[in-house]
Amino acid sequence: MSWLHDLFQKSPEIALFLSIAVGYYIGKIKFGKFQLGGVAGSLLVAVLVSQVGVHIDDGVKAVMFALFIYAVGYESGPDFFRSLGKQSIKEIILAAVLAVSGLLTVVVLARMFELDKGLAAGVAAGALTQSAIIGTAGDAIAKLGLPAAEATRLQGNVAIGYAVTYVFGSFGAILVCVNLLPKFMGRSIKEDALKAENALQTGVQVYGPGQESAAPDLVGRIFKLPANTSETIQALEQSTDVPITIERIKRGKQLMEPTPDMPLQADDIVLVVGRRSAMVSVAGRLGKELQDEPGMELTMQKRDVVITNKLLDKRTFGDIRSTVAQDVRHGVYVSQISRQGKALPLLPDTLLMLGDVVTVFGAEHDVKRVVDQAGHAIVPSAKTDFVYMGAGLVVGLLVGMLTAKIGSIPLTLGSGGGALLSGLLFGWFRSRRQSFGYMPSGAVQILKDLGLAAFVVVVGISSGLQAVQTVESQGLKILIIGVVVTILPLVLTMLFGRYVLRYDNTAIFAGALSGTRSANPAFGEVLDKAENTVPTVPFAITYALANVFLTLLGPLVVALV
Repeated sequence: MSWLHDLFQKSPEIALFLSIAVGYYIGKIKFGKFQLGGVAGSLLVAVLVSQVGVHIDDGVKAVMFALFIYAVGYESGPDFFRSLGKQSIKEIILAAVLAVSGLLTVVVLARMFELDKGLAAGVAAGALTQSAIIGTAGDAIAKLGLPAAEATRLQGNVAIGYAVTYVFGSFGAILVCVNLLPKFMGRSIKEDALKAENALQTGVQVYGPGQESAAPDLVGRIFKLPANTSETIQALEQSTDVPITIERIKRGKQLMEPTPDMPLQADDIVLVVGRRSAMVSVAGRLGKELQDEPGMELTMQKRDVVITNKLLDKRTFGDIRSTVAQDVRHGVYVSQISRQGKALPLLPDTLLMLGDVVTVFGAEHDVKRVVDQAGHAIVPSAKTDFVYMGAGLVVGLLVGMLTAKIGSIPLTLGSGGGALLSGLLFGWFRSRRQSFGYMPSGAVQILKDLGLAAFVVVVGISSGLQAVQTVESQGLKILIIGVVVTILPLVLTMLFGRYVLRYDNTAIFAGALSGTRSANPAFGEVLDKAENTVPTVPFAITYALANVFLTLLGPLVVALV
C-alpha cells in the first residue's frame, strides 16, 4: 500500500474526491429499507482512506464548512426570521433537554467505568461532536491547581477521548435523525417536508422544478369569429367578469394591429389570451376554434417584478387593479404574488407591500409597461453576485471570532455559527431588496452538497487513523461509552420532543433534533431526504443554542467527574 500512501502524499486532493465518489456510491446502496446516504458513506470511506496515511490541511475543512453553512442560512433566511417568536419555544426547550441529558449520560458512565476527568470530557466532545468542549475542558483542568505533569496528562486524555468517539459521534447522529426518527414517527422526512411546505404556502399551489399544471390558468386560443360579430375589441374584452385580451387580428390575408375601438367583423381570425375561466365563458360566442393560423404566432413573457413604487405599498391587489388605468394593465395577467419566498393567495383583499414579488404574464411590450410602473424586473441569470456572497462570509467569520465570557468560560459562535447567522441575515435582506445579491438555486445547492461532503471527508481523514490506533491501544471501552453518549441523549430528546413537546412533523423534528447536537453531517442528510428547506429553520434555532449549551459542558464534566 506504499504506492497509495505516496500518491496521497503527492496529491491529497485525490483522497478527498475519491472518498466523496466512493462514499456517495456506497450511500446509494439499499440494505432492505435502510440506506446509508452519501454523507455517512463518505465519512466511513474517509476513515478507511486515513489508514493509508494522508494529511489534508484543516483550512480545507474550515472553508468547505463555511460555504456549506452560509448557503444553508442564505437559502433559509426569509423563513427563519418569519418563524421567530413564541413558536420557537419548543426548539429552545429541545436544545436544553439534549444538553442536560448529554451531561448526565457522560457523568454517570464516567463514574461507572472510572474514567478520569480528561477522558470524560473528551468523550463528551467527540460523542456530542462539539469540538469547543476540548477548549473549555482543557481550560477548566488547568485551573484545578494540579501538578503540571498531571494537568498535561488529563488534557492529553481529552484529545484521546475526542479522537476515539468523534467519528461515531457524527455517524450515530445520522442514524438517529435520518433513519430511526422517521421509523419512530411512522412517516418519511420527504413526506412531511412536502406537507409542511404546502402549509407554509397558505393553500397556494406551488410547483417544483420541471412541474406545471396540466390545465394552466393562463391560455391562448385562436378563433374564427361568427357571422353575427359586430362589437368592438374593447367591448369583447370586457364582456366577461375576468377580462380577456385580443392580441392578434387577421382579416382576410391582412394582419391588423388591434386597438380598443376597432370593430370586429365576421370571419376575422383572432388570437385571444386570458384566464381559463374567462375563456370558457366566452368561447361559445367566438365561433370556430382553429388549431393554428399563419401570422397568429406570439411569444409571451413571464417576469418576476419587485414592487418598489411607494404608491403601491400597503394596498390590496383588488384596489390596485380597479384604480390602475385600463391602458396600463391591458394585456397583463398576474400569476403569482410572493413575499420573502412565500406565495400569497391571489385574492382581491391580498395586501401588497414594498419588496413583494409579483409574477406577471403577457406580451413583451405589455409586460415592460407594467414593470416600468411597478418597480424592476428580476432577470433570470446563472451568475452569482460574489460581492454580496463574499461580504456575507467575511461578516459571518468575523462574528464567529467574537468571544464572550460567563465567569471564566469563553463562549463563541465559532466560524460555523457565525457563517450560519450571516447567511440567515444576508438571505433575509436579499429577499427584501432583490436588485442585488443574486445566487441561483443551483449554485446554492452545489455549495451545500460539495461543502458538506468535503467537510465530512476531511474530518474522517484527520480523525480516523488516530481513532483506530487509540482503540487498539486503549481497548473498546472508550468507544462503547462514546456510542452510548452519542445515541442515548438523542433518543431521550427524541422521546421528549414527541410526547412532551408534541412534534408531529418528521422533517421539522429531524431538523431540530440534528441542531440540538450541532450535527452538521446529520443535518445534511436530513436536507437531502427532505428535498426542500423546511428542516432548516428549526435546525438554525437549535444549532445556535447548542453551540452555547454544549460548550458549557466542558467545565461541568470536569467539575462533576
